[in-house]
Amino acid sequence: MNRMAAYRIYRIVWLALKFYLQIMLFRKRHQGTWDPLTVNKWNQLVTKQAKEYKKAAQQLGGLLIKVGQFLSTRADIMPPTFLAELEGLTDRVPSVSRGKIVSVIETEWNAPYTQYLQTLSDEVVASASIGEVYKGILKDGTEVAIKVQRPGTERIIHADFQAFAFIMWFFRKFTPLDKKADLPALYGEMIRTIGNELDFLEELKSGRSFSDRFGTFPGVRIPSYYEELSTKRVLVMEWIEGSRITDLSFIEKHDLERKELAERLFLLFLEQVLNGGQFHADPHGGNILLTADGTITLIDFGMTGTITKADAQAGLRIAEGVIFKNYDQVLDALEELGFLLPHANRSLLKDAINRTVKMYESSELFQMDSLMLQQLLEDLQELVLTQPVQLPAEFAFFGRAASTFVGVLYVLDPEVDLLGLARPRVLEWAKSQETGGRVFGREDVLRWLLNATDPARALPQKLAGFLEEPDRFRHYLQRRDETDREWKRTLQTRTFAGCFGLLSFIGLSVGIWFEHEPYIWVSAVVLLGSLWTFRTID
Repeated sequence: MNRMAAYRIYRIVWLALKFYLQIMLFRKRHQGTWDPLTVNKWNQLVTKQAKEYKKAAQQLGGLLIKVGQFLSTRADIMPPTFLAELEGLTDRVPSVSRGKIVSVIETEWNAPYTQYLQTLSDEVVASASIGEVYKGILKDGTEVAIKVQRPGTERIIHADFQAFAFIMWFFRKFTPLDKKADLPALYGEMIRTIGNELDFLEELKSGRSFSDRFGTFPGVRIPSYYEELSTKRVLVMEWIEGSRITDLSFIEKHDLERKELAERLFLLFLEQVLNGGQFHADPHGGNILLTADGTITLIDFGMTGTITKADAQAGLRIAEGVIFKNYDQVLDALEELGFLLPHANRSLLKDAINRTVKMYESSELFQMDSLMLQQLLEDLQELVLTQPVQLPAEFAFFGRAASTFVGVLYVLDPEVDLLGLARPRVLEWAKSQETGGRVFGREDVLRWLLNATDPARALPQKLAGFLEEPDRFRHYLQRRDETDREWKRTLQTRTFAGCFGLLSFIGLSVGIWFEHEPYIWVSAVVLLGSLWTFRTID
């Protein structure tokens, strides 16, 4: 391992362990005093951490950028202030010299680039952490976009994956996070999704798949690819002359209708979800081009996700289960999708869903005073922390894509009615789906009509729930006090073990850097001992 890789691993691992220790110390100092002042201090801490992470990501690039974008989707495990700070994290980095790019092209083509191109632009068109795009003209006069992998990218990403493998191992062995998330699966999905960006042939396959599915979609275009000139590190595709779809001056200049563009773009995204298959996981304005005649062009299929037909049908069963109060069906579908791990407390989760649905139906959710709302939020927080509820990685990328996409839509049309646009298409889709081995038809329509009487039938149950609320609140306080005492018994010992572990890790890093073997061995033994002590504390 060279010094560059060792330095990257050290910076990334140290940043993660530092953040974890800060959070543990904060929780120790403020255990049982989660008042508005504490919330404000907590927000200050995580905002500071997010800024530090963002600075490190911009300095190091590589996987830190991608993981930062990934973490910005994980509302199930990351605080809102952390997400807000990372929202603007992009992978725009200074471009490398044109000579190095030409060297990559000629190595991949095993020939001078002039053998295939008349010209290659002097300036880079777009630059990111993995690839750079130049404009070229083929021998027959066809204009093409040439995406080239930055030199040294594979070595950087490989070192970063080693660092994150250690971080995942640490969190799995020594933190409660493993109880609420399938960390090995999460790491594997991250490698698959982000790692695929290193192979441009995978992007070519995805682009052609989108072309097959949406090539005839009205007003939509997918660029063609030149397979004979494309390799793992060089991708050649059709050049599209256009502007970002969020360029409102371009839209105004060419007299295009913003509302119609928003509707067409929304239906394009909706089709990716309903029919299963791949979806564009990075649909920001720069990856959606608009030509002068109003044609929408999707580009850059390096990051895609997959929604199967089974996933879509499970989503329909969740909606049906909520409507008809069949919460076992809801939990079964959530478990099938991977949102819920098998060892979850189903009765506790059913009760939480039931209470939330009741409050929503009776409008209590929007009329609660601050004390009751705080109790509800603390209940939900405890539920998330104690139960194996997770957002699967593939759905996290979908969540990021959806939020990014909705932002684009609202730039085009601030008054866009997403539900109004979706309703007729979703109903049409639902009627054609098999749910539980049968077709969604008259029987389901009858059940939906019967649901109209549900508020009256649920009145006795609501009254009983109201009478039971004081007992639930008392049980909640008892559970919270027991949790506080347990944390106070273990947190101090864990903190000392964590401090020794961090100090020995620093010593180990120094030993590796200066290649001092005795220092490496001593630090490694102390580190393993600290981790073992930390792990075995009850």
